[in-house]
Amino acid sequence: MSGGGAGLDARIRPVREGDWPGVAALEAAAYAGSSLTEGRAALESKGRASPDTCFVLDIDGHVAGYLLSLPYPMFRYPALARSDEPAHDSRNLHLHDIVVAQQQRGRGWGGGLLARLTAAARPRFEHISLVAVDGMASFWAAHGYRTHPRVRLPESYGDNAVYMSIAVPGSGTSPSKEVARFPCPVS
Repeated sequence: MSGGGAGLDARIRPVREGDWPGVAALEAAAYAGSSLTEGRAALESKGRASPDTCFVLDIDGHVAGYLLSLPYPMFRYPALARSDEPAHDSRNLHLHDIVVAQQQRGRGWGGGLLARLTAAARPRFEHISLVAVDGMASFWAAHGYRTHPRVRLPESYGDNAVYMSIAVPGSGTSPSKEVARFPCPVS
């Protein structure tokens, strides 16, 4: 994928070992002053749980964005700031975090990261879930994600956090099947 600026060498690729300092710096900047900052060890543990579903936006050899996702049971979510995240055998892929550097926002990179996630999810997963934080539920709803207001979230995710999911396009699962297969409430 290219774009975002003339003459840039930009691509979305799997996370590499040397990317973690850049990922941690972006995460710290994005969530500064909130309870959502996890730190490098917790981020790395989520990457180790599913390296083939974690990606970085690499612009001229620098990490300018990232997306971390891992298999996680539907209506459940990883604990924030917890290291050594277990690998789950699940048909649900949980989008744990997505961040694009401030100076790269508005250029389509977030959509590119999501497209890469969807392509990676299609062969193995039926759903993608996430926890929308900081009032971002309307953004995710505009991208087809459905809210599950009866899923209880811990205070660490913030006051306006909402659990959401979408059927993976092309997986053969429709939103109506999703509701029937995964009843709420969940604690």
